[in-house]
Amino acid sequence: MSDILWTPWRMAYLRGEQPLPQECLFCVKPRQPDEEAHIVYRGRLCYVVLNRFPYNNGHLMVVPYVHVPSLEDLDGPTLAEWMVLTQTSLRVLREAYSPQGFNVGLNIGTAAGAGVADHVHLHVVPRWGGDTNYMSVVGQTRTIPEWLEETYRQLRPLFEKYALR
Repeated sequence: MSDILWTPWRMAYLRGEQPLPQECLFCVKPRQPDEEAHIVYRGRLCYVVLNRFPYNNGHLMVVPYVHVPSLEDLDGPTLAEWMVLTQTSLRVLREAYSPQGFNVGLNIGTAAGAGVADHVHLHVVPRWGGDTNYMSVVGQTRTIPEWLEETYRQLRPLFEKYALR
């Protein structure tokens, strides 16, 4: 018997049917309700959101509200909150999923791989030994075993527990 990988949310994206906002994605999201936008925490200067096309379960992005393309364009208070929310994201993900490691990073500019190059954001990706298998390498397909809505329901209360301690 073979396993079935169920990732129906990706089909509209793959077909190009999902309309992209005319405005910056990271500027539009904070104007949406938290659950709809998958925003798990709103700070004063930054917010934390689930990646809609995650590399792994729990893939978060920490995003400043201000629309700037690079790290050096952020002021001190925004940088401080950004790092505190990155630290909080690590705590939340450790409690929720017990990952064995993390990838934390920025892609600044299109040449560096930024999907949204005009609005700087930081990725926090939980990792486990063996989480990248033949599917990713051979089939160029990721397998994510949990719906985003379930990830949202699991992480949101933990951000309230750990936020800005």
